[in-house]
Amino acid sequence: MQAPSRDDLAKSGTLEELYGKLDQIGIAPGWAKRTPSLWPSPRKNFVPAHWRYEQARGALDAAGRLINTELAERRNLTLTNPAATSSGYGTLRTMVAAYQMIMPGEWARAHRHTPNALRLILDSDAGTYTEVDGVKISMEPGDVLLTPNWSSHGHGNNSRSCAYWLDFLDVPLVQLLEPMFFEPAEEDKAHEAFEKAPPTKDSPFVFPINKTVKSLDAAEQTPSGWFATSVELGNPAMDTIGLHMMRLAPKIKTAPYRTTANNIYAAVKGTGATTVDGERFEWRRGDVVAAPAWLPHFHEAAEDALLLRVTDEPVMQRLGFHRVEEQASATH
Repeated sequence: MQAPSRDDLAKSGTLEELYGKLDQIGIAPGWAKRTPSLWPSPRKNFVPAHWRYEQARGALDAAGRLINTELAERRNLTLTNPAATSSGYGTLRTMVAAYQMIMPGEWARAHRHTPNALRLILDSDAGTYTEVDGVKISMEPGDVLLTPNWSSHGHGNNSRSCAYWLDFLDVPLVQLLEPMFFEPAEEDKAHEAFEKAPPTKDSPFVFPINKTVKSLDAAEQTPSGWFATSVELGNPAMDTIGLHMMRLAPKIKTAPYRTTANNIYAAVKGTGATTVDGERFEWRRGDVVAAPAWLPHFHEAAEDALLLRVTDEPVMQRLGFHRVEEQASATH
């Protein structure tokens, strides 16, 4: 069928006739949209969710028997939001979290990619490490390690026990914007050179838990604030991801918080509960709770607890989209 000319379009006698001709040339009438492109406030596209470390660890132990690092370069379990479509991938719109495990004697070979990544170590023994750009960094429970955009990184375990951690990446954001590049290491000669070297904590890519706790001790104590007593890891830690360690005091609720930023909370220590948009999730060490953008949420601990807040706040701030509603209401 021949595309309509300028005259053909100009001579359209009815709207229906015009719409038919516009369809042929891939143009849509903006006044007749089936769904609006603008709306008064953020939609609830993603839902609050909770994942249990205990369950993930059991699944990873099974995977350890069933698949090795030759078949799966990373033995991980992706935390997919229940509201995600069949083609969806993210834990939230811009970020994804995953549990990962490496067995004794294994080396998860190096690769690099444009998405920024970080990991929160949950359980590991001395001898577990990550190599980032040729530096061998030890991985201890509570530590947070970074692998920024295009930094080469691989993981090794020279201990006698399996090591477990949580990964966080901005892969959904990179998929949306489309500058996705991934490059596996062709050889692991660099790894072989460092394999026998002792791991270090002398790197800008690691936030050791003992230093983080000291920073929390020195910080202003605000147990009922939005983030209880909190310190930032990095400023921000990455271009697209902000990291904050929160210390919750027992039986004290934090102030309700509603923001255009997406937030993922991981329990580093203790037990407690997080309520997101009226839905309460009881968590313990290693668990993850997702708080989608513009859903009010607050926390309360049953005992002294630490939560790692992983947020796309730096993206929202840079783009001028960051908003916070101080008096959050679960009824909105």
